[in-house]
Amino acid sequence: MRYVSTRGAAPDLSFEEAMLSGLARDGGLYVPAEVPQVSAGDFRAMRGLSYEEVAFRVMRPFVDESFSDEVFGDLIGKAYASFGHAARAPLVQLAPGHFLCELFHGPTLAFKDFAMQLIGQLFEEALTRRGERVTIVGATSGDTGSAAIEAFRGLDAVDVFILYPHGRVSDVQRRQMTTPSEANVHAIALDGHFDDCQARLKDMFNHFEFRDRVRLAGVNSINWARVLAQVVYYVTSALELGAPERAVSFTVPTGNFGDIFAGYIAKRMGLPIDRLVVATNQNDILHRCLSSGAYETDTVTPSISPSMDIQVSSNFERALFDAYGRDGAAVAQLMDELKSGGFRVSQGALETLREQFSSGRASEEETLETIARLHRTTGELLCPHSAVGVHVAEAQRDPAVPMITLATAHPAKFPDAVETATGIRPGLPPRMADLFERPERITRAENDLAALETLIEERIGS
Repeated sequence: MRYVSTRGAAPDLSFEEAMLSGLARDGGLYVPAEVPQVSAGDFRAMRGLSYEEVAFRVMRPFVDESFSDEVFGDLIGKAYASFGHAARAPLVQLAPGHFLCELFHGPTLAFKDFAMQLIGQLFEEALTRRGERVTIVGATSGDTGSAAIEAFRGLDAVDVFILYPHGRVSDVQRRQMTTPSEANVHAIALDGHFDDCQARLKDMFNHFEFRDRVRLAGVNSINWARVLAQVVYYVTSALELGAPERAVSFTVPTGNFGDIFAGYIAKRMGLPIDRLVVATNQNDILHRCLSSGAYETDTVTPSISPSMDIQVSSNFERALFDAYGRDGAAVAQLMDELKSGGFRVSQGALETLREQFSSGRASEEETLETIARLHRTTGELLCPHSAVGVHVAEAQRDPAVPMITLATAHPAKFPDAVETATGIRPGLPPRMADLFERPERITRAENDLAALETLIEERIGS
């Protein structure tokens, strides 16, 4: 299995090389040269297996010779051992034909744990074998950062720096990043919004002298291994509802497009997915693009679902690559136009995207109403991101096809919004009950590339 860049001008890499590189040297994102096919019989044979066993069978064709079967299976087992539910990604029924896939039973209570816990194991194994050490820099709108820190804290082969927008994450998200005491983790509060954090991260990867000097690696959703790990819960949840004999649909609350792109990969593998629905909050660039063809950035407006407060959706580039017939030069041109504020998707590519994805949005009022109503009618407490997904799913689902909405975070990560909607302030699980008593370590930084690079080099050199 080889991996190619979405911009067509970087060398093809193996799985391990693509994982450790993160972003391609031409600025593109790595995708598999071919998507392995899984037969209906092979999907059928996965029924009744543990989450870990399904994960091995789904991901193994993408990993090639980078890890042996024995090692890869062992790393998967270690990755999910700390999850708080035996099913890892259990389904809960909300209404006839509508199900919630709970992705918040990992150590940081968000769907990012499914990918990050595995990546931590894969990185440590690969780097130890190679005798190498890397510097991981990530950008987060809230959940990626805490999941990355939890996955890499205390590991010998990694220093990890997480950029998050100062004042624009929840208190729980911030404290999950700033309270770990291990010397190899650093939480950096950047003056700006998430898109600023993401832009500085990409700037570092494109500053090749710095990138090579600190051995920069990335674990944002630009990293293919992140997307791959998320494919698994599409498979397990579809199997629970009758796949491969029965098609299902998914609604995914998303800002950076990585989570729903994993569903697209599952569909490409042969999983019978009817519809993939993108659910956005008021920062709705993805919905606007799929509706009109215009991908134009706007002001990021803070919301009660802050992990989706994004205007530049990195993983959308992967979808565009396929929509443009895997023409790397065409994608590179679009990304150049994006630097000036946006681009228009060609009619042919837009039709291709619409064949795979539909979309909707939820206002702040609609999100709060959904949280309140679902708690009243089902007893389920939704985080505001999950509520965005449920609102859009209810409007778009086909009663003849089961709809699965991804619940991306535990309600306790966003207690203010949940309490506003329901009058109930959700508590943290017992293992995190003392989170607000732990001392914080925060580094405040300006939105300046040179200053950030100096800070990182000083920290890894100390």
